[in-house]
Amino acid sequence: MDAAVAAGHPATVEAGIEALEAGGSAADAAVAACLASCVAETVMTGLLGGGHAIHLDGASGRIRNLDCFVAVPGLGGSAQEVELLELEVPFGTELVHYTVGIASCGVPGLPAGLGALHSEHGRLPWRRLVEPALRLAESGVVFPKAHAACLEMLASVMTMNEGARIYSPGGDLLPAGGTLEQPGLVRALELLADEGPEGAYRGALGEALLALMDERGGLVTRDDLLAYRALWSEPLEIPYAGTRFFTRGDLSGLPETLRRLPVLAGLSAAERALLLVEVLDGGPAGDGHTTTLTAVDAEGSACVLTTSLGLGSGDFLPGLDLHLNSMLGETDLIRGPLEPGERMGSMMAPSLALDHEGLVLALGAAGGTRLRSALVQVAAGILDEGLYPQVAVSRPRLHPAAGLVQLEPGFDADVTAALEEAGYEVRAWPAQHHYFGGVSAVARAGAAGDPRRSGASATLPRR
Repeated sequence: MDAAVAAGHPATVEAGIEALEAGGSAADAAVAACLASCVAETVMTGLLGGGHAIHLDGASGRIRNLDCFVAVPGLGGSAQEVELLELEVPFGTELVHYTVGIASCGVPGLPAGLGALHSEHGRLPWRRLVEPALRLAESGVVFPKAHAACLEMLASVMTMNEGARIYSPGGDLLPAGGTLEQPGLVRALELLADEGPEGAYRGALGEALLALMDERGGLVTRDDLLAYRALWSEPLEIPYAGTRFFTRGDLSGLPETLRRLPVLAGLSAAERALLLVEVLDGGPAGDGHTTTLTAVDAEGSACVLTTSLGLGSGDFLPGLDLHLNSMLGETDLIRGPLEPGERMGSMMAPSLALDHEGLVLALGAAGGTRLRSALVQVAAGILDEGLYPQVAVSRPRLHPAAGLVQLEPGFDADVTAALEEAGYEVRAWPAQHHYFGGVSAVARAGAAGDPRRSGASATLPRR
């Protein structure tokens, strides 16, 4: 497999490729790309969020998951009344309810996760990995069409407080093709370069976060920051389409889904759609503000990293332009009592597939409850149906929930007829939409970014 990077923005891909060209590992590329995404994709993610990764060490063959998702805050604190803001966000014809405000912010995990990837699998100096993101922050970055469409939906939270200056300069929402300017990120990234990732917990960035918590009534405490650690663990392995498929469970539902998924190759479009709906049906319709990236190096190591702020709390660190996460307000992630110090659940499922020759596919998805359906359809397209990665990623998707099937344009009329005959309600969308998730994939036949998220990919030329 060629060394390559796929991600949710061309600038994110360029940062990862730059790290590979400089002699960096897949982990280096993932860290550099992720930091760039925290500048270029801030309607989807940010440094004060959380994520999950999967890493393959090409030399040893060892595969591990990395949990750097947000933790429940409140260690060492006292119970207090908190004020949250209820929002309705339109997704197509649906209104999805969210809760934001500073009390929705959980303990950030992403800086610790990037530090763990770098310390265990990186080759380049930490400061070198921050450089591409810092340049983007200094120059500004092109705001792509998919991000502009997302901003229109999320404007009520993205333009709260300090966000108005960033996302509605002059009073109008930033348009597609405009320049996303976040000058405070220059200082934030300089601090991150100087202090390392631990600065978000024990340094200047951590102090700025705690000061804002005190000022606005947030729940994150100093004890929370000092106690946070990124956690390595063993992945789940599922046999799928002649490969050993490695991923994570938790709220993702992916292992169970792949175990139930029959062979799709050779089926008609209607037969394929019916089987996918039967396997995937179920789950709520919420969304997060999420992105994903995939990096593979020339030595056969791979890293897939999915990150998110949730919707975002609407609070930004003053002078640093860092948006706080809103994971405590993501109702789809809360399945029981929240205990301070515990990790929150997540639907993220960065994944790897290997056969007897080695790595076949590395992929991840964004999209909240559509994450699983996007991953399943792309993985099946590449591993089962033999499609080229970009064809599999760009192909029209469906998403079923509670008897309602959402269809992107491109499905034949007989698909709609077969679904309706089977008793499903069908809702046809007029165009591709980021509602259907965003997938980044690197496979033997190439790499692919998702057009629904203005994604991109690039392959490092062989030497």
